[in-house]
Amino acid sequence: MSLTLFKRDPLKLFENVFNDNVSPFFSSIVAPSFKVDISEDESAIFIEADMPGIKKEDIKVSLEDGVLSICAERVHNEEEKKKGYHRVERSWGSLSRSFTVGENVDPEKIEAAYDNGVLNIKVPKVKPEPKSGKEITVK
Repeated sequence: MSLTLFKRDPLKLFENVFNDNVSPFFSSIVAPSFKVDISEDESAIFIEADMPGIKKEDIKVSLEDGVLSICAERVHNEEEKKKGYHRVERSWGSLSRSFTVGENVDPEKIEAAYDNGVLNIKVPKVKPEPKSGKEITVK
């Protein structure tokens, strides 16, 4: 028997149990969240959030002080009836993610659409006003 196994950092072993690569189930209990892709171009910021199993009416998108927040409630019921047993499992929880989008966005033109478990948000940017130059007379 090798003692090197016991020389590992116990906290690191604990972290590995809750790592997405080890167990997505435990990871979702510890930090319930959802995956997002964020991109931008000169005209807008685009956010695509994977939210399978969540109903459209359970999703809330808000913008406050330059921070875009996505919040959702997840309720999952699973029931299985077979000969000799009846199993019912329920899981629920709040999910949220927040992103700083800055102040150069147009809050009145933000668009959000939810289709087939994917939330797409388009946050249009405000085009900066060209600053007019001023000639200064040298005295």
